[in-house]
Amino acid sequence: MPLPLARTARLPSQRSLGLGLLFAPSSPLPGRHTPSKHTTFTPPILRTHSFTPPSSPARTFSSSAPLTMAPIIDNRPIVISGPSGSGKSTMLKRLFDEYPSRFGFSVSHTTRAPRGGEENGREYHFVTKEEFLDLVEKKGFVEHAQFGGNHYGTSIKAVEDIAAQGRVCILDIEMEGVKQVANHPTFQKPRFLFLSPPSKEVLEERLRGRGTDKEEAILKRLRQAEVEMEFAKSPEAPHEKIIVNDDLDRAYKEVKEFIVGTDA
Repeated sequence: MPLPLARTARLPSQRSLGLGLLFAPSSPLPGRHTPSKHTTFTPPILRTHSFTPPSSPARTFSSSAPLTMAPIIDNRPIVISGPSGSGKSTMLKRLFDEYPSRFGFSVSHTTRAPRGGEENGREYHFVTKEEFLDLVEKKGFVEHAQFGGNHYGTSIKAVEDIAAQGRVCILDIEMEGVKQVANHPTFQKPRFLFLSPPSKEVLEERLRGRGTDKEEAILKRLRQAEVEMEFAKSPEAPHEKIIVNDDLDRAYKEVKEFIVGTDA
């Protein structure tokens, strides 16, 4: 069955400032804006021996086996977090490639002006500061933050829009966004996954290997990574599972099993 997903943009880009970014998986995974991409469905009892599984609409299976209850699929939103360099983008890219119609990233709100080529409702929902703060007051965001004088956030409606498409919404957000989502008074409790690098030393190698950040930015990311990794291990952290990305294929297998299930 198609499920909904949302990746919160990352810093002024498009994940979630720790907050949820969400787009359609048919296009390449967008950038993130570092701060940080519901309805409940209960599969019916199968009444015939021929059916089309929700996750594979193009294929039809038949069986002479006794009637059984279709597996209950957890379609709650999934929050995936972890330090920059932990491999979240790589994991989600593989997941979306393998299940192109099953997950989705929500479209975040922002008060910044559109940049060249950006369209309202595609990269972001571009709103005024007054509109944004009004939605904050109404508890309409599952998480939000302010960066560089602009506000970014993932609205409850953006997540629900993904669910309405029959997809599981995936929120790729940082620590502060995770805390907001976990403590939201009305938002359906998502499932929380933390992706961790093997060590600070390995993370530093990865960040330096990119060759895209200045020394100051690398040191800042490393300090933040230590804070996030400590939080993930603390009693107040909402994470249901921590996966150490020391081997890409093995880690992806664990990520997929957590999100999709062992029978996928």
